Amino acid sequence: MELLKNTLKNIQDVNAEFYVIAQRHLDNLTKPPGSLGRLEEFAKRLVAISEGKNPPLDKKVIFTFAGDHGVTEEGVSAYPKEVTPQMVLNFLRGGAGINVLARHAGAEVVVVDIGVDYDFSSTGAEHAIPLQIRKIMRGTRNMTKGPAMSGDEAVQCIETGIELAGKYAKKGYRLFGTGEMGIGNTTPASAVASVLTGRSVSEVTGKGTGISEESLENKIQVIEAALSLNRPDPNNAIDVLAKVGGTEIGGIAGIVLGAAANKVPVVIDGFISTAGALIAYCLEPKSKDYMFAAHNSVEIGHSVMLKKMGMRPILDLDLRLGEGTGTALAMLIIEGGLKIYKEMATFGEAGVSGGIVN
Repeated sequence: MELLKNTLKNIQDVNAEFYVIAQRHLDNLTKPPGSLGRLEEFAKRLVAISEGKNPPLDKKVIFTFAGDHGVTEEGVSAYPKEVTPQMVLNFLRGGAGINVLARHAGAEVVVVDIGVDYDFSSTGAEHAIPLQIRKIMRGTRNMTKGPAMSGDEAVQCIETGIELAGKYAKKGYRLFGTGEMGIGNTTPASAVASVLTGRSVSEVTGKGTGISEESLENKIQVIEAALSLNRPDPNNAIDVLAKVGGTEIGGIAGIVLGAAANKVPVVIDGFISTAGALIAYCLEPKSKDYMFAAHNSVEIGHSVMLKKMGMRPILDLDLRLGEGTGTALAMLIIEGGLKIYKEMATFGEAGVSGGIVN
């Protein structure tokens, strides 16, 4: 708990002076003011977060957290829990969607086993992608029969993310991204969304991996039963995470908090990642200023959580895979904004009339 407390204390407001510095430079580039829209917004935010006139983005990493969920016993997913370790092994071999798009974006992928009900140390294989074995538990407990985790386990999940963020910040990575894998994890994400946004379960629960209408009704009833039994406190994000959340959701919350404490921007993927980001936001609202929302997921609860935090997604491509795929694509757009800031000629450099007077 001490690491979490210290991290929350170390998260500061973004220095507004650097927004002014960045805006002045953008207005001196060879274009009408504001004509590159949100690309200019991204550049300004990167300058302000880094507190430097020339922020680097040469080292990018996407953390894909993996965990299992006891609530899959209730038939909430179209796939069995065995798919979680199978997909993790696919990540490690470099064959998943996140691997393809991360390569395209020039980002590294780090897979984190934070709660998979499988022993990856027994595989004995050399992997193309690094695996961090930070297992807090072998899958959460069935939240329809009691809390998914203890309070201590929830804090351990968050602190695992914080530790990884600190480690990679020290190694010089200047842009983080989040992703996840866990069969059944849209169920805890929907539960978290419902409690922390104050919306009904039916307003934030979708079909996840593609379940039928009948299964969706069951999923909603399962979440409602879990909330009725556990009664998570909407004013206590750790209580919500422990009672109806997931290990990967907690790890993502920790990455967000650790990124903010280290003044590193972090790109948030889709529905499950945003549930983790919302946990972080509720623990320390200033963390939002370090986040970029990658995209608007097809999952209906995603936009509700983004609205709660006052965040606007970068892309809207009907994505619902997770893993960090939307993160990788959004990184390209964010980096494009920074390249405009760093490489586009000013009016003075180009000999073009129309720049502002310094």
